[in-house]
Amino acid sequence: MKRLFHDQPIPDDLKGAIIALGNFDGFHLGHQAVVGRAVQRGAHERRPVIVATFDPHPVRHFKPDTPPFRLTTLEQRQRLFDHAGADAMLVFNFGAELASMTAEDFIARLLAGHLGAAGVVTGEDFIFGKGRGGNIDVLREVGASHGITAETVGAVELDGVRISSGRIREALQAGDPHAATQLLSRPFAIEAEVIHGNKRGRDFGWPTANMKLGPYLRPAFGVYAVRVRLPDESEYDGVANLGHRPMFEPDELLEAHLFGFSGDLYGQKAEVSLLHYLRPEAAFDSNDELIAQIGRDAEEAKRLLAAGATLA
Repeated sequence: MKRLFHDQPIPDDLKGAIIALGNFDGFHLGHQAVVGRAVQRGAHERRPVIVATFDPHPVRHFKPDTPPFRLTTLEQRQRLFDHAGADAMLVFNFGAELASMTAEDFIARLLAGHLGAAGVVTGEDFIFGKGRGGNIDVLREVGASHGITAETVGAVELDGVRISSGRIREALQAGDPHAATQLLSRPFAIEAEVIHGNKRGRDFGWPTANMKLGPYLRPAFGVYAVRVRLPDESEYDGVANLGHRPMFEPDELLEAHLFGFSGDLYGQKAEVSLLHYLRPEAAFDSNDELIAQIGRDAEEAKRLLAAGATLA
């Protein structure tokens, strides 16, 4: 899948596309419905399909001190968009230029002029442009004058409640990865480079792959049963601690122990899916107590993962 940027040339074979337009952070079931409709239209009209996303998220521009909240990285979104059947991902590099652009200019200059879009599909609550001046009515009216047909996809509900990225964040912060999995249609996963740690896990007999949390939302801190995907596409079950490490130097880390793995992962990217929340973080009176608890956590993680109850 090609990755495009709004301030760079667009290949001729991708002009005249149907564009799915939104933030799509998390790419949950509601987002999938929007992109699915764009792919359907593209197939029917024999046009390429581009999924457009914003990075950094506009919230980061307007409120730079907002705590980390991302559910996916660009790399994760690109894989998800590819799997959904799109031909390319377009990244709007959100900064002062886009923040000051009116909705009308966004449509005329970028969607029509630069991209040559034939159609746009969004969620019904999509807002864009300077001062949040653009909505689907503006998109339809102004887009029509530039040969762009615009349509919306209604909200998707689960248990009678609208699916949203906010709802997913609330579930993760409440220590409920099962609920997040249902809304996303897959487990929430953190992907990052494996870095060197203090090697205490290895000294205790539980070596870990350590990763910074970066821009990701901070789920409930504690111990999780996880599944880890490595760069060679191999997967391992495991147990992980996510949080401040109360027994040692405080630092926000994800530390995953992979069952049955031996090898060197330093400098490689791993993707850790949070499947079950086992317990909150805790401090222990001694290293021996900590080691014993890690053993109990590992056995509980193995039991839950063997049961295959990741979507419970």
